[in-house]
Amino acid sequence: MRTIYDIIDEVLVQLGVSTTVAFYTDQILNDWADKAHKWGAGYKKWPFTEARLSTTYVVDDTDTEIGFPYPEGWKPDSIRLLRVGGKRFRKVNFYKYQEFREDNSSSQEKIFSDYGNLYFINPRADVSGSTAVWGQYTPKIWDYTDNTALTVFSDYAEEGNEAIVEEIMSYAKKKEKKPQESQLHHANAVRILEEIWQRIKDEQFGYHDTDNDGMFERLDIINGGLRDDTIKRDRWW
Repeated sequence: MRTIYDIIDEVLVQLGVSTTVAFYTDQILNDWADKAHKWGAGYKKWPFTEARLSTTYVVDDTDTEIGFPYPEGWKPDSIRLLRVGGKRFRKVNFYKYQEFREDNSSSQEKIFSDYGNLYFINPRADVSGSTAVWGQYTPKIWDYTDNTALTVFSDYAEEGNEAIVEEIMSYAKKKEKKPQESQLHHANAVRILEEIWQRIKDEQFGYHDTDNDGMFERLDIINGGLRDDTIKRDRWW
């Protein structure tokens, strides 16, 4: 079961009806499929909904605060990594970012923040080139007339399509005014997605931090500032 056609066909088989029945028209089933797919795709931060986008960064010499629009279809606040001209920027709280810009208007610190569907890059940072962002998007099935259209799960975790079927069935049973059956199908959909997520987490155990990663950066209490080589031979001479 890989395509949207396969999913709707399975729903019809389980319902024991055809789309010629006014109670379950093609439009109703397509709307339910779209709703269930969006729900399943957004249920967790799936690795297969991660994305990277690159665009040209225009330096603003007037120091004007510019909000750049989030990539279309991306979830708000989901940009996790941003680079401009190959330089990494640190993400900070939006309100703290505004305070920083007001109190340190000439600072070239490489920071960025986001608010709603916009992200903001410190315009004083001395960088140029292209902006590359990594984050999370919500996939959509755009063309329901294409019977070969795949879901977000099709090439990565096909059992996720079974969760979509279960969620559509929950909508159908709700329409039939059978709340208990509706809840049962929804619970089955959740269980399937949770099992997929657990498998993904089990695979991620092998990720390791780099040697210089840590919760805190080391502070040079004598000279001030953050340093990576605080402890070294002849440090106190």
